[in-house]
Amino acid sequence: MIRREIVWRLLTGPHGGSLRQIGLAGGAIARIARVLRWITDHYADPISIDELAGMAAMSAASLHRHFKAATTLTPIQFQKQVRLQAARRLLLSETNEAAAAGFAVGYESASQFNRDYRRLFGQPPRRDVSAIRKDVTADLEV
Repeated sequence: MIRREIVWRLLTGPHGGSLRQIGLAGGAIARIARVLRWITDHYADPISIDELAGMAAMSAASLHRHFKAATTLTPIQFQKQVRLQAARRLLLSETNEAAAAGFAVGYESASQFNRDYRRLFGQPPRRDVSAIRKDVTADLEV
């Protein structure tokens, strides 16, 4: 009975609508999750909002509204963040060339990659990676 009461209060509370959407397999949140997974798996590919909307069985405007409600980002902004995180991982593990990492994650312009990277991480790729490596090395020495 206690579980039923907790579930009832959750579903009828201020966030009940969102919780009910999560539970629905065909609900808007589940369809947005499908789009999120696709973008995460195909971040280096160009994306089309119309194709994403079709994948979610929504109009482009509805996709944009639901996506932003779920992530606080637009699909393009989300893809950019995923790309930049992947580039950072590449720079830390495989390559020291910022332009190569940018191209590997789908950027077509090295200068645009550098601008976006600096905007997200606060410094250019080479300096950011050097600072991370320095921090890791200092942590290992302690």
